[in-house]
Amino acid sequence: MKKENLISFFDSYADRWDQWKNRNRYYYKDIEKLLRFVIVPNSSVIEIGCGTGDFINAVQPSYGVGIDFSSKMVDHAQKKYPHLKFFTMDAEDFSLDEIFDYVIMSDLVGHLNDIQKAFDAAQKIMKPHSRFVITYHNFMWEPVFWLASKLGLKVTVNPQNWINSNDLQNLLELSGFEIVRTGQQLILPKNIPVLSWFVNKYFTQLPLFKHLSVTRYIIARPKVVVPAEKKYSVSVIIPARNEKGNIERALQTVPSMGSHTEIIFVEGHSTDGTFEEIKRVVSENKRSDISVKYSVQKGKGKGDAVREGFSLASGEILMILDADLTVAPSELPKFYNAIASNHGEFINGSRMVYPMEKEAMRFLNMLGNKFFSMLFTWLLGQIFKDTLCGTKVLYKKDYERIAANRHYFGEFDPFGDFDLIFGASKLQLKIAEIPIRYRERTYGDTNISRFRHGLLLLRMSWFAMNKLKFR
Repeated sequence: MKKENLISFFDSYADRWDQWKNRNRYYYKDIEKLLRFVIVPNSSVIEIGCGTGDFINAVQPSYGVGIDFSSKMVDHAQKKYPHLKFFTMDAEDFSLDEIFDYVIMSDLVGHLNDIQKAFDAAQKIMKPHSRFVITYHNFMWEPVFWLASKLGLKVTVNPQNWINSNDLQNLLELSGFEIVRTGQQLILPKNIPVLSWFVNKYFTQLPLFKHLSVTRYIIARPKVVVPAEKKYSVSVIIPARNEKGNIERALQTVPSMGSHTEIIFVEGHSTDGTFEEIKRVVSENKRSDISVKYSVQKGKGKGDAVREGFSLASGEILMILDADLTVAPSELPKFYNAIASNHGEFINGSRMVYPMEKEAMRFLNMLGNKFFSMLFTWLLGQIFKDTLCGTKVLYKKDYERIAANRHYFGEFDPFGDFDLIFGASKLQLKIAEIPIRYRERTYGDTNISRFRHGLLLLRMSWFAMNKLKFR
């Protein structure tokens, strides 16, 4: 359909558009739920192809803008939501001198004459940390949609672009985006009490069944490599419980990174004199390139110690280094380079690539790590080889957003690893893994109980599964 004819078509439906949406309320509410899950409230948001503005209003933006090529749709949207801004503009050729945290393009790609041109235009109103949220129909449902339109159950708009997930991912890459996550939802687009809830909640995430889903979505980000000249300050958090023999070596071997590096020891009620050792090495510190702080955690567990350290941190980039030094401090610049150059926003160490030293990880621990690797790869929608490596790196501003949203997953993670991973996934951060060499301990014993803590990790995974996958 020619563009002018398409505009005329939507103009003619503008007065009745909300009525049609109400007839398919279950479907539209499902997309609304997805957008609310992905988009953090009080963000700046624009929807390209906004219709009458319902989705923009639903995500509770601090600043919301909608554009649509139908002036009548825009008029209706502005009357419904006077606190938002709406403009009559073409998705393939619009100009706004503004930058947004989120760009929504819902059920629009099927109508575009030039999808890549629209993606290029969207790129211009985004920053490196912005997210592009696209929803579109599974083309396998086209015969059903055709029949529904003939029966008067759906608005007839034909022909539309015959496009699948691979096509869209290719076009996004050509326009300078990289994929953060893909997914699907809604097998039954009409509400059949109990049945629709059960099928849409569980079956959409299962092999084979997921291919029957009506709605597909892609979350992407601009692929921007930050110049190497850009320097960030770094805080290295070292939780330490019964690690007296490793404290001095940690201080001596953590490298200087970025514009400034600080080390923060957080002592965890040790019985071997770790706290006294921390005070000694800090008082005798002769390194002029690194500043050092220390604290005693108020609660228990590594997770609590990490949060204590993060609260004291002044660096723009936060790093966790286990005091057992099974990951050598010399590995940390790899993590700094990865996040500073924008190759990822949450950098996770992986011990499962290089051969380990003989006693570095016990056999049952290895099996447990491989199990959680497979579980998380399915749960997060991307390959995740090592969930429990203690070395994790992220921006302080992103950690603050994770902390503000911590209630979504609960606060019962004693290790802190799952808390950060789930939080990063919920914020749609780009997760990257860096292989590291895992070494034997040279002092002390592990604080991990394989069976007791393993059961707790399973419990947390089940809880997160219902929050992330079966939400």
